[in-house]
Amino acid sequence: MANEIARSLRKQMTPQEVKLWIHLRSWRTKGYHFRRQTPLDGYILDFLCFKHRLVVEIDGGQHNFEMHAQRDAKRDDHFAGQGYRILRFWNHEVDQNLEGVLHVIDEALCPTRPAPAKGRGRPPSPTGRD
Repeated sequence: MANEIARSLRKQMTPQEVKLWIHLRSWRTKGYHFRRQTPLDGYILDFLCFKHRLVVEIDGGQHNFEMHAQRDAKRDDHFAGQGYRILRFWNHEVDQNLEGVLHVIDEALCPTRPAPAKGRGRPPSPTGRD
């Protein structure tokens, strides 16, 4: 059942998902293999890089509603508990700042960098939403 839903979602991707997918798919040459609309543990993830345990979600306005936000938090907690990092971006971020979105994803895929010296700067937002 989940595979059928995922297959249907792949055929009906939002314009923002398509825009991001074009770039993520091209990153295979960099060694990053993303899957789109992937069923996992009863959820369907927008984009998933198994090797780097990274989930990328593109959210529309419906995710502002309390019920959606609660489901998103439960889902994020589930995957974070399994060692996945979750990045969430709004549709308008993909439309208006695609390069910035791609930069955040690329940074999340890079090997861990040394932490900044104590008291200097703040760590980047794990959700990509500063």
